[in-house]
Amino acid sequence: MRIMKLTTKGLVAALLAAGGISVFAQQGVFRSGTRIVPVYATVTDAQKRLVPDLAKTDFEILDNEKLQEIQLFENEVQPITVVVMLDTSASMTGNLGLLSNAAEQFLLRLLPKDKGMVGAFNDKISFFPSHFTGNRDELVRSLKQLDFGNPTRLFDAIHASIQQLKDIDGRRVVLVFTDGDDTDSSVGAGTVLDEARTEEVMIYAVGLRSDYFNGSRQVRSKPDSSLKRFADETGGGYFELEKSADLAPTFTRVASELHSQYALGFTPASLDGKIHRVLVRVKRPAMTVRARKSYLASTEPAK
Repeated sequence: MRIMKLTTKGLVAALLAAGGISVFAQQGVFRSGTRIVPVYATVTDAQKRLVPDLAKTDFEILDNEKLQEIQLFENEVQPITVVVMLDTSASMTGNLGLLSNAAEQFLLRLLPKDKGMVGAFNDKISFFPSHFTGNRDELVRSLKQLDFGNPTRLFDAIHASIQQLKDIDGRRVVLVFTDGDDTDSSVGAGTVLDEARTEEVMIYAVGLRSDYFNGSRQVRSKPDSSLKRFADETGGGYFELEKSADLAPTFTRVASELHSQYALGFTPASLDGKIHRVLVRVKRPAMTVRARKSYLASTEPAK
């Protein structure tokens, strides 16, 4: 296959021409469970600014430490479908307004081809609206339906978000916010990570350290340590905040990153049903790249 920089339509056409590839081209993006492994990469410079002007030749991909040929490359904006999943447990009582405003900043930055859904979790898990929509006004109105409860079903919430995305075509993202540990989930962290890897869902996580009164004393909360691993493994980002005032800039940053990622693709040497480690490198100095760190080399298409 001749390698070239592809437009969105050209990317889909190339995937279809490759044969034996699981492609969902409805939104002009690609997924794969067989021949082509999609890798979305975020690149920043030494000042943590996004780098938008790299070429295919600036990247290297290693699969289980073996250098791969980059067969597909795209640096145009790729549409996303996203679940914005927000912690509304009792510890968030004093910060819910700031969280709602921050989530609104993210939703307002969705592009015309993007779609989203708002979720909330405490002792319950809810989604507003009950379908994905590109109507930003409808999504912002959904933020007014957030309510409080206890305890914190963090892993269950991410699991439920992945299930919402399961039958959606294109690039899929969970953006989750919490200020504490998981306290009452029936699903474990390992199961969540396996699901995200198998379904090729990218997880972004925003964590807030906060102080709150639990009814008897002042408590200092800390975001669950599993969130960073979820983000690292799936190619998302993890942001741990000390101040609630940083929520809006961070949600805005996530929107910018999701619309500034490079789409790369390579053909795995073997489909052995095992977890393969992926390493993406940028050849230019003083640059940092974030991308998925693993994939399931399955013969079955991702559903």
